[in-house]
Amino acid sequence: MDLNLLVALEAMLAEGGVTGAAARLNKSVPAMSRTLARLRKALDDPLFVRAGRDFVPTARALDLRPRLGPLIAEARMLLRPEAFDAARLERRFVIRCGDDLAGALGPLSARMLAEAPGVSIVLAPEGEEGVADLRDGRVDIDLGAPGALGPEALTQTLLRDRYIGAARAASPLFGARIDAARYAAAEHVSASRRGLAHGPIDRALATLGLERRVRLTVASSGAALVAAGASDLVASVPRLAARAAIARGAELRLFDLPVATPELTIAASWHPRQQADPAHRWLRERLRLAVTTLGLAD
Repeated sequence: MDLNLLVALEAMLAEGGVTGAAARLNKSVPAMSRTLARLRKALDDPLFVRAGRDFVPTARALDLRPRLGPLIAEARMLLRPEAFDAARLERRFVIRCGDDLAGALGPLSARMLAEAPGVSIVLAPEGEEGVADLRDGRVDIDLGAPGALGPEALTQTLLRDRYIGAARAASPLFGARIDAARYAAAEHVSASRRGLAHGPIDRALATLGLERRVRLTVASSGAALVAAGASDLVASVPRLAARAAIARGAELRLFDLPVATPELTIAASWHPRQQADPAHRWLRERLRLAVTTLGLAD
């Protein structure tokens, strides 16, 4: 049933008929008469019958009258946009991201938790990424390459990053200008979740006829930075990961790579079913602000 029919019936009962209800609701009398016809059909009752020169409500209409006001008020409350208060929110959010982002966003999540004491956040590891987890609600937001989950997911770019070099401050690499030849000649630690020792940096060096020697391959940039801080190995990692490690107290010195590497783009992706949810909108905005705090916002 069209809930507007109940609003019209309430007006008819209050005004004693179609003419007064039409004026009250700013409608024409013929339009209100058609509405009465629809009500009669829906409720299987004439609702108003002629009594001399006037129309009077039927017993069914009188029975409905005291129930219409609360029912309409409840319907309006139901359809009214919900006021959002993060302090009263109780919810568990799952954010899927790589180790580098988890290491950077973990400390910043404390601000979200302080704003919303009833919220808990799970930074879930990457795996076999797909839109199904977003669609089914197992994951609220995926942080990764834009477009990786296909056209069904909604996406917002959060940051654009680049590779940067890192080594302990006393590393012999800093004894002279770090050009491509000296960089390639150093011993390196590589970060690869799939265990690959070579990537875009090696392809860039190959165009110059150079090849670096990777002595150690680890699963994450965080592990690579730990190894670099404890040895003379050189780590080449996303700037986000390096800055997060230094913020946590790692004694590392950073330098720009002497070769050009592709830009790294990280985006937040979520399912359209979450788009209008005030709590999910709050989460997306807080993530964006967290990235802004890192100084790497898009």
